[in-house]
Amino acid sequence: MTSEGKSMVNKRNTALLVIDMQKESKYGIEHMQEAVDSAESLIDACRSLSVPVIYTRHVSRVDGAGLINNEVVDDSGKPIFYRSDTENLEVIDQLRPHSGEVVIDKYRWSGFHETSLDLMLRTQKIETVIVIGFTTDCCVLTTVFDAFSRNYDVVLVKDACAATNSGAHKAAILNMANWTYGIEIIDSGELINKMSGSAFTSWKATAPDLVAYSSKRIDDAYESLSAEFKGDVFND
Repeated sequence: MTSEGKSMVNKRNTALLVIDMQKESKYGIEHMQEAVDSAESLIDACRSLSVPVIYTRHVSRVDGAGLINNEVVDDSGKPIFYRSDTENLEVIDQLRPHSGEVVIDKYRWSGFHETSLDLMLRTQKIETVIVIGFTTDCCVLTTVFDAFSRNYDVVLVKDACAATNSGAHKAAILNMANWTYGIEIIDSGELINKMSGSAFTSWKATAPDLVAYSSKRIDDAYESLSAEFKGDVFND
């Protein structure tokens, strides 16, 4: 659905959240490299405009402390995924944080759950969060809903997110479109255009449940999120 309103994104109160784009992601995320490439371009654009880039990392401690109930473990009882004593915990080299950028370790899906993320955003007077990362249907989804519940405006960059399969990715994007009031959904190239003051297109929610869908028309519903919306450029 085409939005008729304005979409203000002010770089002075906006931050980019890079959710769990870690080396562990190689275990089977569909279209992972495409999402990483899109993320890299967007991260570079944000840095050039001094928009804060904040990373989260999902952590499974090798000693078992803080593990989620029924976490997948090996024969010795140690976690298999995102293990704290492995290289897989680190952010993908192509996207590695710069010196001084905030990296927040978390032990549950949402980047906000019992972490310092909200504090970091509030102290920088952030009102709008741009969200990218892995996986769309888990840590991205829960982080977006928690951001919304804390009254942040959310910009979701759909081509810089990915899941283990396209159905999960699309369904999660559509759920966020339906129930994150005011969310703006955009592709990385269009957001970079917006930040540079060029023409751009995006989709913005103006009411709940705008893209209700059945399993038979999930692809059509997902494609509708590319409906043209021309709003205000990225402002100083």
